[in-house]
Amino acid sequence: MVSIRDVQLKDGRLLRVYDTGVEEAADAPTVLWHHGSPQTGAPLEPLLSAAAARGIRLLSYGRPSYGGSSPHRGRKVASAGADVAQIVDALGVARVAVMGASGGGPHALACAAFLPDRVTGVVCLAGLAPFTESFDWYAGMVAAGGLRAASAGREARERYAVSAEFDVNSFTPADWAALNGAWASLGADSVQAGAAGPNGLIDDDLAFVAPWGFDVAQIDAPVLLVQGEQDRVVPPTHADWLMRNCRMSELWLRPRDGHISILSAVPLAMDWLRTQSEPL
Repeated sequence: MVSIRDVQLKDGRLLRVYDTGVEEAADAPTVLWHHGSPQTGAPLEPLLSAAAARGIRLLSYGRPSYGGSSPHRGRKVASAGADVAQIVDALGVARVAVMGASGGGPHALACAAFLPDRVTGVVCLAGLAPFTESFDWYAGMVAAGGLRAASAGREARERYAVSAEFDVNSFTPADWAALNGAWASLGADSVQAGAAGPNGLIDDDLAFVAPWGFDVAQIDAPVLLVQGEQDRVVPPTHADWLMRNCRMSELWLRPRDGHISILSAVPLAMDWLRTQSEPL
């Protein structure tokens, strides 16, 4: 069973938070999921099943302007660190592992950077690297229009949102198979998030192409990067950069996966996170 509550932050904003609880195991490991862009933040069925099978307490939340959470205009990727600190305080969680997919990946890294004594491990599935000129950041993206517009500022990104349409070529056949199968709930949730308006996605894109507010090299927690070699949304060059710049990182490069089908690795990634939280 998933409980839903709105956590009020110190600045008065509300974040909608989801919690599986695992009441019968108070010492169960806790994993906090950072959703992709756009999604509501509600936990998806494959995540719930994988967590339940492993005795994991699963948390998730809607980032600002998503799924009932208050807006936070001008937020940075780093802002997730302060938000999550207040969420876990409100829920009485001392130690937590974090996972993020696609647009959630950078925000998971932010939590590790700003909560070094509380984050036991990080998993990024198809996550973006910080905007940099050390490699061609856009190369391999089938539809980079939103991010390119964001690099020109909020007004340009808002104008782009008026006529933007999803490019079906962004997904591989394996991605479409996942969306029509095990991850159908992701597609439905993304449609729901998009129907609520573009503000969350606009704020995400603006944050991705601006300075994140932290250096990934400062992250002390172990980082697992899970990347599909066929990804047309976030190309493998991003995972490669993160692997070379996160001090305690490893990369699982899956040659047949794209941007959505890579999520089939979630159960294995949860197993990896459990090993990071176990005492030596």
